Amino acid sequence: MSRLGWALCPRPLLRWPWAAPPGLRRCSAGTSAASVTGMEELLSRSVPPLPPYETKEKAPPPAELRSAEFVRYYRGLEAGPPRAELLTRLARDFGVDHGRVAEFSAKVLQAREQQRELGALLQAEDRLRYYLNPQYRGLFQHLGRLEGGLRFLVELRGDLVEGLASKAVDGPHVKEMNGVLKNMLSEWFSTGFLNLERVTWQSPCEVLQKISDSEAVHPVRNWVDMKRRVGSYRRCYFFSHCAIPGEPLIVLHVALTNDISSSIQAIVKEVPPLETEDADKITTAIFYSISLTQQGLQGVELGTYLIKRVVKELQKELPQIKAFSTLSPIPGFTKWLVGLLSSQAKELQRNELFTESEWQEISEITGDTTTETLKKILNNNEWVRSEKLVQVLHSPFMRLCAWYLYGEKHRGYALNPVANFHLQNGSVMWRINWMADTSPRGIAASCGMMVNYRYFLEDTASNSAAYLGSKQIKASEQVLSLVSQFQQNSKL
Repeated sequence: MSRLGWALCPRPLLRWPWAAPPGLRRCSAGTSAASVTGMEELLSRSVPPLPPYETKEKAPPPAELRSAEFVRYYRGLEAGPPRAELLTRLARDFGVDHGRVAEFSAKVLQAREQQRELGALLQAEDRLRYYLNPQYRGLFQHLGRLEGGLRFLVELRGDLVEGLASKAVDGPHVKEMNGVLKNMLSEWFSTGFLNLERVTWQSPCEVLQKISDSEAVHPVRNWVDMKRRVGSYRRCYFFSHCAIPGEPLIVLHVALTNDISSSIQAIVKEVPPLETEDADKITTAIFYSISLTQQGLQGVELGTYLIKRVVKELQKELPQIKAFSTLSPIPGFTKWLVGLLSSQAKELQRNELFTESEWQEISEITGDTTTETLKKILNNNEWVRSEKLVQVLHSPFMRLCAWYLYGEKHRGYALNPVANFHLQNGSVMWRINWMADTSPRGIAASCGMMVNYRYFLEDTASNSAAYLGSKQIKASEQVLSLVSQFQQNSKL
């Protein structure tokens, strides 16, 4: 399961509390011939055939009992190979009818070549569009109409995502089915079906527990810690779905401050008894954690809408807030840097990421003129105990981090997934903060650095369009200055 730091890191999937029906035999780790036959028969009964185009509006829906039978059968399978086998067969044997697609593709081309009237061409295209639907899509549609069916589909896609990540299920058919189901869930979990709910210390215990368990960015230590995160100068919101009321799908934590925070410890640390909130001290909202609680909703656009809704909610409650910013981790920076040190040493037999004076100071402290010791200490959180090393690495690591966020790209967009998420939303890469997260996780992931992405509400639409359209990153003078230092002092 992938982890994307601030940007929507799902915790392990919460298994819905549905027990297998009494008397339903669970499959063993292997898949016997008899169970394969039973699986094939179940799929044949459960997956509705795609009716002919001419009768698509008149085709009767499959019996609800057949969809429910599929749910019972699937839940009766143990996680792992048995479920992987069913998902693989569903994707492979009940996908698109390629023969029909080829046939109607030819008819579309024929209509164009013969320059037939527009109505005939559009009808040919509509037929082609119809037969591009995989057969299993009908099953998913009927499952979504069952009571509790939407929960089941989220769980099923969670198994798909996890199986694809671990290679337990693989192949183009399964990847295609995963994409089809993701698109269907994106429609079913659009903003019109989502409810924004605020969490307070008076919220039901089960909701507080779920919020605590789902926190993927800065783990909740205890109930005192949890109370702080929903208390004075803090806000916690989540989206639930009208078909799954009270169930947090994605959670956003906010700190209310008087400036843009540069350290996460000041936000999540344990404090003495909570003080009464003074609205006059609040001018800034810091989004410091967002977590997707359901693995099956990975890739479904929820985080962007949640941030926008929370901004509106805060503007109504606290109109004096003028600054909206994140305090975000930088997952992957340490791994990227270690890889860079390895490749530089291997290809050049020398280091070109630091100035001569910087490398001399680093070598004196580590006692090694090669990059090997530096690579080792970066994989060991103990290096932050050396004040000299922390001081020497400050400048070079800041400019390297700026380049990682601003200059390293994937298909022209920011390589770092958290940066990509916020830049797509129209934020400005505002400030990189040294030793902003001194927790073991923060040191291991990003050498303790964090970054602020600032949202200027009047500019988010134009910034987003510029990034998505021409891949332009909007950044502050601090970030651009660090990028310039990198280009002057490092050679890649």
